[in-house]
Amino acid sequence: MNPKRILIVGGGSSGWMAAAYLDAALNRGEKVVDISLVESPDVPRVGVGEATVPNINHILAVIDIDEMEFMRRVDGTFKQSIKYVNWLHGQGEYYHHPFSRYRMSPLDRASHMWLRSDRSIPFMETVSAQPIICELGLSPRMLGEWDFGPPLTYAFHMNALKFADYLTELATSRGVSHYREHVSEVETAANGDITAVQTRSGQRLEADLFIDCTGFASLLIEKTLGVKYLDYSQWLLNDRAVTMHVDYEDHYPGYVRPYTTATALSSGWVWEIPLQNTRSLGYVYSSGFISDEDAEAELRQFEGPHAVSTSTRIVPFKVGRREHAWYRNCVAIGLSGGFIEPLESTGLYLSDLATVMLAEHFPRHCEMEPMAIRFNRIMTNRFYEILDFINMHYCLTQRNDTAYWQEVQKPERINERLQAKLEYWKLKPPSAADFQDQFLPGQADTPLSPGMMAGDYRCPVDTAGLWNHESYEAILFGMDFLRDECDERFGKNRPRTMLLRQIVDRLRAAPKKLPPHDIWLQRAVGMQNYQKS
Repeated sequence: MNPKRILIVGGGSSGWMAAAYLDAALNRGEKVVDISLVESPDVPRVGVGEATVPNINHILAVIDIDEMEFMRRVDGTFKQSIKYVNWLHGQGEYYHHPFSRYRMSPLDRASHMWLRSDRSIPFMETVSAQPIICELGLSPRMLGEWDFGPPLTYAFHMNALKFADYLTELATSRGVSHYREHVSEVETAANGDITAVQTRSGQRLEADLFIDCTGFASLLIEKTLGVKYLDYSQWLLNDRAVTMHVDYEDHYPGYVRPYTTATALSSGWVWEIPLQNTRSLGYVYSSGFISDEDAEAELRQFEGPHAVSTSTRIVPFKVGRREHAWYRNCVAIGLSGGFIEPLESTGLYLSDLATVMLAEHFPRHCEMEPMAIRFNRIMTNRFYEILDFINMHYCLTQRNDTAYWQEVQKPERINERLQAKLEYWKLKPPSAADFQDQFLPGQADTPLSPGMMAGDYRCPVDTAGLWNHESYEAILFGMDFLRDECDERFGKNRPRTMLLRQIVDRLRAAPKKLPPHDIWLQRAVGMQNYQKS
């Protein structure tokens, strides 16, 4: 059987991750697909620091990328958690959403114990050593052989442009064809399938399956095939970001944080992503509540006097997804398929998921439609899962200092699935069973209206594919959920919060076992010592 032809239109992290992963996953042992990628030299490359989730490790393993070499090539640093600052009251408070936690055995009653206490210690610090390890600025890896108990789960911060370049090098060396051409025309057949693209230089590139990685331009999935974009801005108000890079040569804060920071400001929040040579910052905000000029000024004030003349870039975006991510013989991956703001680092993850699902559902011996139906159901469910989780970060705030924070907690800004979850979790804390079929009291049992899940009107299902009940606990309890209910049920004079012995023992040993993050980076992957610069 002749290999099927895949043409990826558009490069960047999404396009080249798809090329490298599909080649590794499908062509191992036999030639299943011929993969080509065409990207326009006219499209400017926009790079920001990228934060990932631990799923990135699957991508790296399948493509056969060595972790150390990966970190060297992409200015990579470790990410063990997201630290949320000023989200609850706007008065300097914070909490962590880490990747590792201790689980009591055989029955984990950590949340019940914490809720019955005076809550004087943040919940995640009672079940995970990672928040304090992060606050101490320690690496999740030792310099020598590991002897520190269960491994600490981590993801990465990286330079997205360098990641794309590295994947380009790997993919093309393994047989992926690369065209630096501007696509000027898309040809379609009588049945609506895409048959080929033509380039400005006159090349005609045919394929059996086309992957749209053209970002918000959506050249194939929208402009050619007309697949609608479903808007999520009712629940997520932010639509712009102003970004800057603060190079360590200009200002080195004296450390490299082993986590991502999300600090709430007047009309949104700022990400801080540390790399080996720079810090990437981005103020994600709603243009309905602050102007671009004022957002830029607020970001500069947040960073400090050294950022007065640092260059910035305004990046508009829209939150939502395609009605179909896979339509006819075209699959949208990356921004062309949808986007939910970067609060929990899901941008690259959604490209990762779509690529992995395409490899798993690739139509080797069948027509595309059955595979497309399942692919679309999985991707749609995951988008709803992410929407719920991100929406929750906002609606639980108790801030009322600006119009923006007053708006995000209004009932109409909370989607009905999340409302059902929150009402149910007032009756009992989240648990694994809540994600078995995801039908909770108060959740709508009517079919979705046409267009919400085209051709499949069943209620979306949160399968906890990305965040389970433990992740929900991190956000809920970090945002003081059930405060009033606990006062009513257990009284206000409750016993002090206790730390598990296992957490205390690990924290005592951590400074002796784990080096500071910057020291690990200097010795293991060659980061420059900016303290001596």
